[in-house]
Amino acid sequence: MSTLFGSSSNTTSATAANNTIGDISKDVALNSPPEDSISDLSFSPQSEHLAVASWDKKVRIYEINSAGQSEGKALFEHEAPVLSCCWSKDGQKVVGGGADKAARMLDLGSGSTTAQQVAAHDQPIRCVRFIEAPGPGQQMLVTGSWDKTVKYWDLRQSTAVATLPCQERVYTLDVKDKLMVIGTADRYINIINLAEPTKIYKTFQSPLKWQTRVVSCFPDASGFAIGSIEGRCAIQHVDEKDASSNFSFKCHREQPPNQRDVSNVYSVNAISYHPVHGTFSTAGSDGTFHYWDGQAKHRLKGYPSVGGTISSTAFNRNGSIFAYAVSYDWSKGYAFNTTQTPNKVMLHPVGADECKPRPSAKKR
Repeated sequence: MSTLFGSSSNTTSATAANNTIGDISKDVALNSPPEDSISDLSFSPQSEHLAVASWDKKVRIYEINSAGQSEGKALFEHEAPVLSCCWSKDGQKVVGGGADKAARMLDLGSGSTTAQQVAAHDQPIRCVRFIEAPGPGQQMLVTGSWDKTVKYWDLRQSTAVATLPCQERVYTLDVKDKLMVIGTADRYINIINLAEPTKIYKTFQSPLKWQTRVVSCFPDASGFAIGSIEGRCAIQHVDEKDASSNFSFKCHREQPPNQRDVSNVYSVNAISYHPVHGTFSTAGSDGTFHYWDGQAKHRLKGYPSVGGTISSTAFNRNGSIFAYAVSYDWSKGYAFNTTQTPNKVMLHPVGADECKPRPSAKKR
């Protein structure tokens, strides 16, 4: 059967299909990638377009065809490195948030080629996301910043509609339906019910003992995953009645040969949920990515090293493409960012069974 990027994964031998080692030989590189470290990837919810945010102060938008070939379609600039990017629900607008303390929006639907500033903070903006506004068909922008606040923006106004103070600098933020999860410095996790966006519904410190790197909401908004710098991931449910299903596990670690008591521990930089199956990926500083079934507490596939740290990942709208950025994540400081450091976005064609949960697992 012919599928994305050539022949389907179903044609692989029974041996390959049965083991847990994944294949990256069919992965295709994005054409004309950014010129500096890649900070964020975001697929359009309506089409095969990928937004890429980078430390070279730009957000680039690429169109991807069924053969995995890509073409740059638009870009807009910030005045400092861009740390996050996202799409509006209708796939018409792309927003970037960056170290210039601003969020800027390009309206692709109007044919605009110039981004307009739509948000401002006192410190760099680390995260941007669109949320559903109270009005029919309306969306608002939410921004999380190192100034220890999360702000809500009506794109028709120049000032924030509301501000939510946080305990510490915002490091990561994710939204699904009415659930918003914020991860800050000092390992605070804040859960917001977007029906009451200015109130913190629940707050606690991460069950992981080291700095929070990423949070990612379940597709059904019943919970979220947390990744830390110490090679661990935690699965958390919002409802107290589901607390017994919370757990954490080690990942992105390696044991050097002939050193039984030593383990090299790497940061979990990205967690992405598959939009169809509800399984998820983790990717980290060790340069590997893995697919997991959280219900069965089981690793589905692990992939060989891609040759550099993975800084960001994203599934496309139907889960047939998994994009990952092979790019320096600054985890070892500026001295390790050399001219030999790879800087590219790879597109992995997701095989029919790669992300499917185990048959015994109950569907969410």
